[in-house]
Amino acid sequence: MKRPLAGLIPLAAAALLLGGCGSDASADQETIAIHYSHFTPELVTATAGQPVTIELRNDDPIAHEWIVGDEEVHAKHRTGTETVHDQVPTEVSVPPLTTKWTTVTFDQPGDYLYICHLPGHEQYGMVGTLRVLPK
Repeated sequence: MKRPLAGLIPLAAAALLLGGCGSDASADQETIAIHYSHFTPELVTATAGQPVTIELRNDDPIAHEWIVGDEEVHAKHRTGTETVHDQVPTEVSVPPLTTKWTTVTFDQPGDYLYICHLPGHEQYGMVGTLRVLPK
């Protein structure tokens, strides 16, 4: 009896090997999980002037947001009325049980807080730090 799928195994293996070709090896990637209304890890790093792709994985059954920036950015969002963030890479809404990706670049070294500004979330502890290291 012939095994019709047997010929596909080498093709699948080749596709897996070639699938990573052409990717941008210079871009860093970090994953931030959201669970029980907290960010994990609470500290991620990037290099000044280099893009970093952030995977935001919301494991909670409620919505969250990831806003990263200086104190001026956070002051604006603490009193803001925006309910959805999908236009600015440093401002991302993450619906329940979903994953979003964003790529950000900070030119200046320093510590930038990331906070969920939905009502009560910052006070509950949804705060972390994106540490941008010198080149």
